[in-house]
Amino acid sequence: MWIDTHCHLDAAEFDADRDLVREAARMVGVTRCVIPAVQRAHWADVAQLAERHDDAYALGIHPLYVPQAQASDLMELDQALRERAGDRRLVAVGEIGLDFFVPELCTPEMRERQWFFYTGQLKLAQKHGLPVILHVRRSADLLLKGLRLCPVASGIAHAFNGSQQQARAFVAMGFALGFGGTLTYERSLQLRRLACELPLSAVVLETDAPDIPPQWLYQTAEQRALGAAQGRNSPAELPRIAQVLAELRGLPLSDLAMACSHNACRVLPKLDAL
Repeated sequence: MWIDTHCHLDAAEFDADRDLVREAARMVGVTRCVIPAVQRAHWADVAQLAERHDDAYALGIHPLYVPQAQASDLMELDQALRERAGDRRLVAVGEIGLDFFVPELCTPEMRERQWFFYTGQLKLAQKHGLPVILHVRRSADLLLKGLRLCPVASGIAHAFNGSQQQARAFVAMGFALGFGGTLTYERSLQLRRLACELPLSAVVLETDAPDIPPQWLYQTAEQRALGAAQGRNSPAELPRIAQVLAELRGLPLSDLAMACSHNACRVLPKLDAL
């Protein structure tokens, strides 16, 4: 059994064949996907998708969508979390966090605005007793600062690519770290080393589909210029990504599946009830 702890099944890239994509993943053993929302307009969609495919979802405002978000969205999120408190498929507040990779989000004004929405959503997660799914891109230290100021039950540092010291800090707070397609690139030496050195109890698997394609789907800019199509990432890629991690750690694939599923249910406890 595989759990894709981060899959944007609501993305436009899946509009033409969403149900087939989910069924293909189920056929290779991906029994559960967690579908995090990225903005208020998507909250109802991810909830409906989770219901339709027997999956789970999270509600939140992604840092890339902070520029168009309104302060009132936090009040709407509070209301949505309250109204859906009895929904067993709602497993977290997410995707939330900070992004200091995109230049437009790195101005003093946008850094402050991101912090406002990040800490506001941490407070809501704390209020409603929910874990969080964190977007971490060149922002690990400040995310950790926010968690110290406003501790939450647990969560996942999605697509983690920070230092070993930062990883240990998240783990000490009860978080798991999400590993996906980036792990499959041979040049990802630091990430591969971290994925091997972390306690297995701190690891969960994800695809971030349709984003972060694994190595076998990636086409360089030169290849794309010559007409090669970029492969579309999907939750069906999870077992093959897991195989890479299993080989790196010297584990039987079945042991890795069991451990990562257990870890996902530990940091997102409502998954266990599904």
